[in-house]
Amino acid sequence: MPVSAAQVKELRDKTGAGIMDSKRALEEADGDLKKAEVLLNKKGLASAAKKAGRETSEGLVVSYIHTGGRVGSLLELNCETDFVARTDEFGALGRNLAMQIAAMSPLYVGRDSIPEGVEDVKDEELLLEQEYIRDSSMKIADLVKDAIGKLGENIRIRRFSRFELGG
Repeated sequence: MPVSAAQVKELRDKTGAGIMDSKRALEEADGDLKKAEVLLNKKGLASAAKKAGRETSEGLVVSYIHTGGRVGSLLELNCETDFVARTDEFGALGRNLAMQIAAMSPLYVGRDSIPEGVEDVKDEELLLEQEYIRDSSMKIADLVKDAIGKLGENIRIRRFSRFELGG
């Protein structure tokens, strides 16, 4: 079934995928936008797994101060190149993650960042395992994987700090 340019554009706008990837997904899904989006998400997650071992030496330090100035966070978010670090999508990811940290008070990035000797850490104390505050259907790890698929580079949350007055 031939796919229209309008369909390709709509899918690209929704997912951030490339033109040819969007066209192939729509062709494979017989023009069904929902199915094509699912196919692209699967492809993005697979590409995120392939990129996981690549070095992340560029990125941003992102801050977030909650309204009223009583709670804030700092986050070091890394990627592979300064080109990606300067994109709006990467900046938005950083802001959303910093907001998540301020709102949900995680203690560690993930299981591999827990110091030796610390036991009984709950999933909600791990940033990557927390439910995303802006979309409860996904975890923070899924949000990062989606960004890896869209931006085409490995992305890593290196560290963060949360500050609260009187805390």
